[in-house]
Order: sequence, then C-alpha cells, then structure tokens
Amino acid sequence: MTPAQQLASWADKLRDVSAMGGHFAENPYDKANYEVIQTIAMEMMALATGETLAEMEPLRAPVFARPTPITVGDAAVIDGNGRILLIQRADNGKWAMPGGAIEVGETPAEGVVREVLEETGAEVEALALVGIHDSRLCGSVTRHHLYQLTFLCQPVGGNGRYQDASHAHEVLNAGWFPEDNLPADVDPGHITRIPEAYRVWRGDRRAFFDAVDRSVKSKQ
Repeated sequence: MTPAQQLASWADKLRDVSAMGGHFAENPYDKANYEVIQTIAMEMMALATGETLAEMEPLRAPVFARPTPITVGDAAVIDGNGRILLIQRADNGKWAMPGGAIEVGETPAEGVVREVLEETGAEVEALALVGIHDSRLCGSVTRHHLYQLTFLCQPVGGNGRYQDASHAHEVLNAGWFPEDNLPADVDPGHITRIPEAYRVWRGDRRAFFDAVDRSVKSKQ
C-alpha cells in the first residue's frame, strides 16, 4: 500500500466514524465535533488524491456523511454467444462492467439493471448473484471502502433492446467482448470478477464472498 493509499484508508475510517457518530449523537456539541472530524477526513482524502477540498465538498452528503461501506452494483451482461458487455469509463479510461452506487429505495438487482440502462442504453435482466466483493481485497484502487455486488445479467429478448443512454457522458465507449479477447486495459477491480461471472454463467451458481480472516480475531 502506497502512502497515498494508506492516507486514503485512514480518511475513509474517519469518514465512517464521523458519519456514524453524527447520526446517533444527540448532544449538539458532539454533533459539531463529528462534523469537524468529517471535514478532517475530507481534507485527508483531498491530500491523498490531489484534489481540492472544494472538489470534495459535493461528496459530503452522499459519501462522507454516510455511515458504513458504500454499496455498489455491477452487471456482468453476457449474451448467448458468450460475449460480455463492457464500458470504457470516462473518469479513468479503463474498461469495466457497467454499474454504480445502489440508490435508496431500490434492490441491488434493480440498481444494476438501472445502471446498465443509464450507461449503455441496453435493457437487461438480472439472473443470479455472482458475488459480493470487498473493494480492499479484489484489486480495486477506489479511495473508498466499497461492497461490490456483481450480478449475472442477460440482454432482454436475447439480442437486447436499446434506448438512449441517459448517462452517456460517463462512458467513452462500449462493446461486446469474448471471454478470451477482453480489452487490454481492464479496470483492476474487475479483472478478478469477470472470470467469476463466467463461472456462474456456466452453471456454477455459488455466489462468491470473502472468507473470514480468522487470524484477525486471534490477534485481538
């Protein structure tokens, strides 16, 4: 872990402490103190990422004031020919499965279907849960602690139905790729999860999850 990654990890822990404390605190002084911790977490994250505090400010309510790890969903959309739908992200130029944060009021499967529609215009249906991955353990370089839910999906009607993508600005490109000919620049957090999706597609419907690290408990 690089110094910047370690700093981001500490900032994320302070984010969670401040969000949880601010949520349950009844004393106004305690609430004010947790807001100070929240701002410190934002300043640390800005330092770790090279962004300014002003650039971090829009994330205060949806991210820094939100307790617990953030839940996101990704769609492994595989068609009848075994090709997977990937997008090239506008923020880092890397290829990934379409997906994003699950919104309040929707199930994870609903959120994944929505994200695919918004980013690619493709209508899909969720078939099975591929797995729940901890972003810290699957190669992801995200600055926040995420729970990443991956769903096996298929195009609606077999060949798929399409409409205008409402969030096309988030995507540089999109395409269907065979398993043995994926783009060279796949997002690190998706490299291990794509093979998991094909495992489920082939009929092994056991959902992946990170095993309990018993050594952590023994050290406490």
